[in-house]
Amino acid sequence: MPNCSELGAHNVASCGQWDVDSLCCTVMYPKNETLTQTKVASVTGGAGMSHDAAVTIRDVTPRDGLQSEAPLPASTRAGLVAALAAAGVEHIEAASFVSPRHVPAMADGAAVFAQATASGAVLWALVPNARGAADAFAAGTRHLTVTISASEQYSSKNVGRSVAGAVSDLSDIAAVAAERGGHVQIDVVVSCAFGSPFADVTSPAPVVRLVESITNGMPTARITLADTTGTATPRRLGAVIDALPAAARRDLGLHLHDTRGTALANALWSLERGVRRFDTAVGGLGGSPFAPGAGGNLATEDLVMVLDDLGIETGINLGDILAIADGLPELVGHAVPSRTSTAGPLNPFDSA
Repeated sequence: MPNCSELGAHNVASCGQWDVDSLCCTVMYPKNETLTQTKVASVTGGAGMSHDAAVTIRDVTPRDGLQSEAPLPASTRAGLVAALAAAGVEHIEAASFVSPRHVPAMADGAAVFAQATASGAVLWALVPNARGAADAFAAGTRHLTVTISASEQYSSKNVGRSVAGAVSDLSDIAAVAAERGGHVQIDVVVSCAFGSPFADVTSPAPVVRLVESITNGMPTARITLADTTGTATPRRLGAVIDALPAAARRDLGLHLHDTRGTALANALWSLERGVRRFDTAVGGLGGSPFAPGAGGNLATEDLVMVLDDLGIETGINLGDILAIADGLPELVGHAVPSRTSTAGPLNPFDSA
């Protein structure tokens, strides 16, 4: 069977079947029509194949969004989790279980979970090691995010470990998870996946090696690629995604930062390549305190607004998210960078 590079990305229907080894063939669509167009047609009654158009958004405002801010009480952070859940966000990164000496804003993660467990959403916890995993499980979550950097220098600054050491820690985290029994989901977030502020990730090669190590050691983990300092472009995304092993691409997620104003463009490009999971933060808050020049996350409201306009389901109420964004400046003591929270939602526009 010819591959997509032979046929061209917009002639996938010629393949005649799904090819799990080639991401652009994961969903077939008619010639001369993009994946987003087919998705919109399928959910709005137009022509095209009938298939699931939903996008899963994990809002990371309570963790990534607040980690570089002045510390807030656990009750305030738990209230933010509850508000996100009420807005229809089904996956929320609620806290991290890291040393409060290194990240003071993330202290009292257990208290956040204790006060937010009735929110009805799936609550995720970021953990750096086995001790953090044990603390997260004790707090009641069974969904962990673990960050491992493709950049040696960032890994040293962020978790005080070499990349190889961080991979080794992952096996310790898996052992703690196995002791818990039952269903545990681990999402390994590969940071600096599209470039590093220390200029030590200059091609897909270190990212691919790291992902292969992760999937070999923990086959059930899913992979999220993180654009830690906003260096991703569609070209870089394509280079990395195309080089990944097929197993890593089947449920691939993206964690995008908007340092250079490219996050939304990167999300939409990735959507057309079949990516269905995205991390975002209300107001565009966030950024690693250990990455020079790190900007905020792709704003939840920016992505939801565009997906709503395309007819792609997220389950999230844009008006409720904008209400949360409106309250963030008072909460964090400064304006937020989100464009949609500033300009407001779109007025109706009939394309017919």
